Amino acid sequence: MNDVETLKTRLAREIALTGPMTVADYVTRCLHDPKGGYYASRPALGEGGDFITAPLISQMFGELIGLWAVETWNRLGAPERFRLVEVGPGDGTLMSDALRAARLAPGFLEACDLILIEPSAPLRDLQAKALAGADLSPRWVRDLTRIETDAPVILIANEVLDCLPARQFVRTEGGWAERRIGVTDDNDLIFGLTAISGGFEKPDFDIDPGGTFEISEQQAIFGRDLALLMKAASGAALLIDYGRARPEAGDTLQALRRHQKVDPLESPGEADLTQWADFPRVLEAAVRAGADVTGCLTQGEFLRRLGIEARAERLKSGRPDAAPVIDRQLNRLTAEDQMGSLFKAAAIFSPRALIVPGWDL
Repeated sequence: MNDVETLKTRLAREIALTGPMTVADYVTRCLHDPKGGYYASRPALGEGGDFITAPLISQMFGELIGLWAVETWNRLGAPERFRLVEVGPGDGTLMSDALRAARLAPGFLEACDLILIEPSAPLRDLQAKALAGADLSPRWVRDLTRIETDAPVILIANEVLDCLPARQFVRTEGGWAERRIGVTDDNDLIFGLTAISGGFEKPDFDIDPGGTFEISEQQAIFGRDLALLMKAASGAALLIDYGRARPEAGDTLQALRRHQKVDPLESPGEADLTQWADFPRVLEAAVRAGADVTGCLTQGEFLRRLGIEARAERLKSGRPDAAPVIDRQLNRLTAEDQMGSLFKAAAIFSPRALIVPGWDL
């Protein structure tokens, strides 16, 4: 095989040989293929990249998450040893801001073992640079199963669930079909439907013909594994992502390149592919595994409960010239028509261990 062969060419040949590919398998390959996957080869975050996340919008986001971690630590009894874990740390900005805010809490940083879970080598490099001057030196592990359970765990996962893809099922006039990716005679990728008679969990709500129902086994597994970790170690996991707070239909697959939506089949591996977080499925899997969970809050409400408005006023008082910028950042993070409503927050925690900060009002 030619080393310069594109991921699209390789996928087209594979599909031609083995048959149509599920949407979940396609997204996984586009993101994580070792040679051509987006996160393996060319992740581009920030205003000059393909997409922007909350920590890159304002330092307030990471600072408040850091204070959330401090308060969670306090409610766990301020243990002398604990593990602070971030899954999918992006370019390291969130954790850098969180650790700076955590300096205000005596004993927190001294007790902390910092662990990052990141499959992307380019992003690990960015994280190492961002945290080079931080109070703590991180260590990287492959997945949740590599985290020791002999001390409490406080875990942060911001925009992780949307990278765990879902299969798509479509209600047709003749029954259910799965949406899959096929290949044309010209070796272009194309969406199509494969009829099915069963073998998947049908929705417990009505969907009109033509409607799409998404099922993410990977998101459910993540919720289960978080629950098992929290049960074994004690602690709490904070999940923030854009997605649904109740079961509902919808095709949420999207590809972003330079902050614009593009055809997800056009250039595999060259754009970021995401699907909505399915919070009900994730939290249900966690409960089945024996953990406690909170309900969903919108990101705007969660950040307001953590004190983002007061933090914005304090920043503006110290830098009056930056007040318009800070106001725009606050609006983007919390406004209903920005990230405030679409993004949700929820927590998974060890049974009866604590009242999770943000859900106690």
